[in-house]
Amino acid sequence: MKDKLFMLRPGFFQGSEGPFYCGDSVAVEGLLGFFPQLRGEIDVEYIDAPRPRAAIIELIGEANQSAPVLVLGNGRVPLDEGVDVRVHNQTRFIDSPDHIRRYLSSQYGVARPA
Repeated sequence: MKDKLFMLRPGFFQGSEGPFYCGDSVAVEGLLGFFPQLRGEIDVEYIDAPRPRAAIIELIGEANQSAPVLVLGNGRVPLDEGVDVRVHNQTRFIDSPDHIRRYLSSQYGVARPA
């Protein structure tokens, strides 16, 4: 399995309020925009904002359904030792937008943040 990135689909509503976008997802989306080759290296899935978020729950549990979240592919270990990786059962994931960007930059050889 490739690394899999889940991000919230923009334009969502919360009750009668909206449309909204997820600022944390925008930051990660910006990296993907700067380096479109990353989309060929990882799987990106846009999900609806309302919970429960079944696609995420299936992989890393109900308590970890925040987005963006990057679920690491089998055997993937961050090259950047400063990236915090969490574990659910035996599935490893990164749920900090800053750490997702650091991981993608170092793991796939694109520019790093200054």
